[in-house]
Amino acid sequence: MILTTKARYAVMAVIEIAEDKNNQPVSLLTISQRQKISLSYLEQIFARLKKAGIVNSVKGPGGGYVLGKKREKITIAEIIKAIGESVKMTRCTSEKKGCVSSGVKCKTHHLWHGLENKIYEYLNSISLRDL
Repeated sequence: MILTTKARYAVMAVIEIAEDKNNQPVSLLTISQRQKISLSYLEQIFARLKKAGIVNSVKGPGGGYVLGKKREKITIAEIIKAIGESVKMTRCTSEKKGCVSSGVKCKTHHLWHGLENKIYEYLNSISLRDL
């Protein structure tokens, strides 16, 4: 299964924000230190999360990031999708292109594609509130 580091880090970072029940801003530096994730990498991730409305930034002293929606409205699949990642089980770049160098789909393509769909359904069924 191909789930990138970026996707895992995004989920971990958003969970850090969701854990604050008072909805106080959490700085990227705090997330970086707690999760041992590069600050510059978090900045890239949060630019996409903010664009997708998953988080909002708070400027000034004590600033940072807060959730852009209620915990129960943000799913794990939505976080992964927001940063431009997907859950992949095949080598195919798209449904139209093949898995192997000759451009045809491998014999197990539909099996793995079906598993991708099930994993996505599972991740889409889990909200931040559930965690």
